[in-house]
Amino acid sequence: MAKGDDIEERLVRFAVRIIKVCNHLPQTQSGSHLAGQILRSGTAPAAHYAEARGAESRKDFVHKLRICLKELNETRVWLKIILYSELMTEKQLGPLLGENDELCRIINASIKTSRTAR
Repeated sequence: MAKGDDIEERLVRFAVRIIKVCNHLPQTQSGSHLAGQILRSGTAPAAHYAEARGAESRKDFVHKLRICLKELNETRVWLKIILYSELMTEKQLGPLLGENDELCRIINASIKTSRTAR
């Protein structure tokens, strides 16, 4: 397994879980709106991370990782809105929120490491 494959795999699995959340949201105006928002932000980090792995420079790598982190942060907000709106339960979303937080910490640590590396 190449360096970064494990994180990319986690991001892909995270995206799949987000898709499943979207499929369980109600077919209402608010459910459709939230599904569209979280579908975009929750599936984007995997692609941004894959792009970062092919970056042309360290600066480009950090830039793409920052975009990945921004999308994960946005996804956390949408998950909380879904939870607080009682469209899904803590039991359903808790583990996904936990994974989101872990992925944020991992990506943030990668950004910090890359910025200080020579």
